[in-house]
Amino acid sequence: MTVADAKLNLISFTGKIRVLHLTWFAFFITFFVWFNHAPLMAAIQGSFGLSKQEVKTLLILNVALTIPARIIIGMLVDKFGPRITYSWLLFIAGIPCLMFAMADSFQQLAISRLLLGGIGAGFVIGIRMVSEWFPAKQVGIAEGIYGGWGNFGSAAAAMSLPTLALVFGGDDGWRYAIGVTGVVAMVYSVIYYKSVTDTPKGSTYFKPKKSGALEVTSKGDFIFYLFMKIPMYAALAVLTWKLSPAGLGMLTSLVATVIYSGLVLLYIVDAMKAYSVNRENINAPVPEIHKYKFKQVAILSVSYFVTFGSELAVVSMLPMFFLETFKLSPVLAGLLASGFAFMNLVARPGGGWLSDRFGRKRTLTILISGLVVGYMILGTVDSSWSLPLAVAATMLCSFFVQSGEGAVFAMVPLVKRRLTGQVAGMTGAYGNVGAVTFLTVLSFVEAQVFFLIIASSALIALAAVQFLDEPEGAMAEVMPDGTVQMIEVS
Repeated sequence: MTVADAKLNLISFTGKIRVLHLTWFAFFITFFVWFNHAPLMAAIQGSFGLSKQEVKTLLILNVALTIPARIIIGMLVDKFGPRITYSWLLFIAGIPCLMFAMADSFQQLAISRLLLGGIGAGFVIGIRMVSEWFPAKQVGIAEGIYGGWGNFGSAAAAMSLPTLALVFGGDDGWRYAIGVTGVVAMVYSVIYYKSVTDTPKGSTYFKPKKSGALEVTSKGDFIFYLFMKIPMYAALAVLTWKLSPAGLGMLTSLVATVIYSGLVLLYIVDAMKAYSVNRENINAPVPEIHKYKFKQVAILSVSYFVTFGSELAVVSMLPMFFLETFKLSPVLAGLLASGFAFMNLVARPGGGWLSDRFGRKRTLTILISGLVVGYMILGTVDSSWSLPLAVAATMLCSFFVQSGEGAVFAMVPLVKRRLTGQVAGMTGAYGNVGAVTFLTVLSFVEAQVFFLIIASSALIALAAVQFLDEPEGAMAEVMPDGTVQMIEVS
């Protein structure tokens, strides 16, 4: 991949490139904070005497709240703009980060980790910001750079935090290392607010006509939309079950039942709100120029389920997998496991560039096919493998995973401009649904089976991608004065 082909001078720190750099670094910090516990889990486990099931529960909690958070943040960013939304998210997320660092019981670890899942919603904000600053022919590589370089925050955490904990020293070294990440997030929230604008000067920031749910443009799409909401609630129900007496017993049967009932009620309220927002579009034909196909959102969501969902799950478990499989030190295990996320630096921008250059559907098909093969290979890794070969297999699989993510979000901004935050929110939320699903599977099976189950799930996504429509022509958005602006998507 050559960045020059896309005519992006990444050495520059002016105009849209400046906004891109500031925004990917905001995303970098969110992932650095979000996964600051994974490379330090051995030390945390030792400090609290946690069981393996409690460790796995923390991993699931870390990605659970991100599901509703990405939906909510998607609505907020479309309504208020990315500058304000990103700044507040970074600042607020620093609070549960510090809570985790100062926890003195498993319950406090669990609550603060659950709340920290909200910072994972930051990804959605930058997708809208980047789409406002870059045209369709560059949006794939620009979103890929944003996602890939920002996503590297998890690898940076894996590589640096164990060493930082050793520098602080003592049994509480991990606490200071994690606390520092929270402070950094708070400081950068102020820097970001003072350094960016939502759009280039003179551009219009298109907002949804109504807030509270994603707009769709036909009755069939509305039914499809309600169906696609179900897995997000189901993932939260799975988490509740995991914490119920049937799992770790952190919740009583009564509390678990109340939560289950609450999720059903919340879905009904959510569906009613969605109907309220879409009543006019359901009961009267929408002009063809303003229509979009919700199936595009659904297919991209399923694709992100297996790409980003598997990445979140694998990044969370890989340090412990290397530590236990090859009998390594926590520092070395964390460093080697970071190879999975390391590929983000080139793979995710590469997926976006390929999508810009060779087509969205074709690129996504090839990359998900590679993902299937990659996870099938990882499913054979055990202690009989040489360590260098295991790391190489990890990075090969990672290339297709991250490239696939780049290809998904090369297309998200081309669905409907004013709804980009919400489309990104739903697609991103499905990534977390995938993570909860795969991490729950991991709690029942060995790592090798876990990898093979991901590969099988990816085959379903691969079939779905064949029904994706390639973006062509332009999408229409209504200006504040009522005139229609056409925005190129190809």
